[in-house]
Amino acid sequence: MSLIGDPKDVLHEPPSGRFIFISLVVAFLLYLLPASGPLVFLRIELPLLVTLYWSIHQPNRVGFAVAFFLGLLVDVSDGNILGQRAIAYTLAVYLAVVLRLRILKFKLWQQALHVLAFMLVSQILVAVTHLFLQSTFPGWGYFVASFTGALLWPVITFSLEYPQVLAARSRND
Repeated sequence: MSLIGDPKDVLHEPPSGRFIFISLVVAFLLYLLPASGPLVFLRIELPLLVTLYWSIHQPNRVGFAVAFFLGLLVDVSDGNILGQRAIAYTLAVYLAVVLRLRILKFKLWQQALHVLAFMLVSQILVAVTHLFLQSTFPGWGYFVASFTGALLWPVITFSLEYPQVLAARSRND
């Protein structure tokens, strides 16, 4: 299900590779915006959220390699242990790909619950890695970002489907 109706009615062609690439780059650049104080806990992992969207909707084009690469970029940008987010993103995308046919049958709010679970799994893996290697727990507020990300799932879906719908309608006219 979609915010803009049934995508099957309008979208007959898969999105271009350029559109997918630009959406991933924009998500990463938005993630790089500075956040301080209590806003750090609300910092949504947009690269993961957009990668989950594409791995659910276009699994042949966006999958494990993209998730791993974006995870490495996030690790480098945050100054974290190299590979911890890469592995966490890859695990989340694995779960999304395995469950994608089921997820696509649900309404957006139900899809958001799945996305919440994927993002929590990713954050738990990062927190456990952080706990074992640096002996610090980031605190329970760290997990708020997963809930915020799940709340943004309909917005992400709309933002990534709407340009495709516009392009498809302009081709049909």
